[in-house]
Amino acid sequence: MNKYLLIIIAAAVMVGFGAFAQNANTFKDNRDGKTYKTVKIDTKVWMAENLNFKAKRSKCYENKNANCAKYGRLYDWATANKACPAGFHLASDDEWTALENTVGGSEIAGIKLKSARGWDDNGNGTDGYGFSALPGGYGNNEGGFVNAGGRGGRWWSATEYDADNGRFRFMFYNLEYVYSSGAYKTNLYSVRCVKD
Repeated sequence: MNKYLLIIIAAAVMVGFGAFAQNANTFKDNRDGKTYKTVKIDTKVWMAENLNFKAKRSKCYENKNANCAKYGRLYDWATANKACPAGFHLASDDEWTALENTVGGSEIAGIKLKSARGWDDNGNGTDGYGFSALPGGYGNNEGGFVNAGGRGGRWWSATEYDADNGRFRFMFYNLEYVYSSGAYKTNLYSVRCVKD
């Protein structure tokens, strides 16, 4: 009897997980030939790595090409809204919120979305959904760079906070949650594209 109960429970868990299961794939950006991993989480197909398209007003962290190769490029808000390839768009605030809710809510989403390695002090996530968020840091509006190399990452949303600020998401090595706020549109943050 216990054997059959375990089989039923395991099947139910698999069916429940299937609603949010990741479906890894790849996408080639025809503009520069770069290939990106993609992942389906709930009903949305996300790029499973940061955009690395060389657009005007985008930079590599500390202006080093190796950082672009690892973390993708950093974009100001206006550029971020135009940088995704055809068929994709910069994730809106609502799409970020839906992603967080799908993986259990913003309070624990950082653990679920962060990559399984690359974050300082064992601040790694489980990468349970294949989103693979890495700590790419950011560029501030004064020209400096902050938080890469294991500390934190910031990602633009396509949604305005107000006339001078755009909405963004933030993950940090020692935090379990995904933080949402507004920041100057001239700051340089990472970009995650979502399929149209």
